[in-house]
Parts: sequence; C-alpha cells; structure tokens
Amino acid sequence: MIEVLIVYYSRHGATAALARHAARGVESVTGCTATLRTVPPVSAENERAVKAVPDSGAPYATLEDLRRADGLLLGSPTRFGNMAAPLKYFLDGTSAIWLDGTLSGKPAAVFSSSTTLHGGQESTLLTMALPLIHHGMLLVGIPFTERGINQTRTGGTPYGATHVAGVAPQPGALSEDEITLAQALGKRLADIAAALAAGRAARR
Repeated sequence: MIEVLIVYYSRHGATAALARHAARGVESVTGCTATLRTVPPVSAENERAVKAVPDSGAPYATLEDLRRADGLLLGSPTRFGNMAAPLKYFLDGTSAIWLDGTLSGKPAAVFSSSTTLHGGQESTLLTMALPLIHHGMLLVGIPFTERGINQTRTGGTPYGATHVAGVAPQPGALSEDEITLAQALGKRLADIAAALAAGRAARR
C-alpha cells in the first residue's frame, strides 16, 4: 500500500475537516491509504507535548510517521499570513530526517483555513511549502483543469486546498467547491505518490 501522511493543526475544526476530505481523495486511488496525524499545541512546556496523546481526534505525528510515508499533506490555519506555531514547531524538529534525506523526492501538498476571504491563505500555504522544499520534496498543487478552481467563491487556490471559515459563533461548513478541491488535491497527491513508487520498483 502507498501511504500518504496528512499532518495538520486545527484549533476550531475547519482545518481538520479539510484533512478528512483530502484523506477521502487519497483513498479514492486504488492501493493508497491516508494516515491522519495532528500536532500538539505550543505551551510553556514546549520541549514536550503537555499530553502524550490528544483527548480526541488524530494521534500526534512522529518522525517515524514521516519516514514511513510515501507522500505528505500538511495543513494549518492562518496566523497573520503564516502557518500556526504548533505546526512550525513540529517542522523545526525534523532536522534529523532532513540530514538523511528521508523526504527527498517524495510528493507533498498543503492546505489551510482562514476566518476571512482575505485572511492570508495563499501566503500561509507558501510558508508551509518552504520547509518542504528544503526537505527536497516535490510540491503538488491544484491545476486549473480542476473546474472548482475557476468557479469557487469560497476557498480553493492553485497552491493548495483552502476554506473560508467565517466568524464565530456561526462558522461556515466547507462549501461544495472546498470539499471537491480538497478531495482533488488528495487524489492528485496519491496518484503521483503511486506513480513514483511504481517507477522506483521498476528500476530495482
């Protein structure tokens, strides 16, 4: 099986919802499976997770998850046009696998959620892409051949899947275009991961 790892941080659930739809896209590809993982919030005890296991939702991501994966989807809410600190903290701890090139040549994609339409989604996606480039990963976006990119009036960009959450206490659910594009991104990444794995196997 080709394994695509989906690592995300989600404060209010919108980024987690994108992650689940991306996972459905991954698993629509024969022979591919999605593994969902989250990261702990940053705290005063930021040398270790406050709790070893989250109260609910996906388990915390580990370096071993990254080593095992054939592809990576990375998700974060926007924080002033940047990825959230917990995801950045996790990535800052991946120097060991950067040194040995564990992720080099593997495909990766990014997704994000913001409260407002102009909340910095695209710049957030780019901040997540930068460490992946340093790891030597192959970035995958959403091409304009996906109809939803041209018609969306909510989230969705060529840089990655996004969601416009709206303002509490009535944040909006994912729109149909946001769902379609998140699933399309997961499927595209899985297709590429499978093709790369097949190519490596053929060369053996």
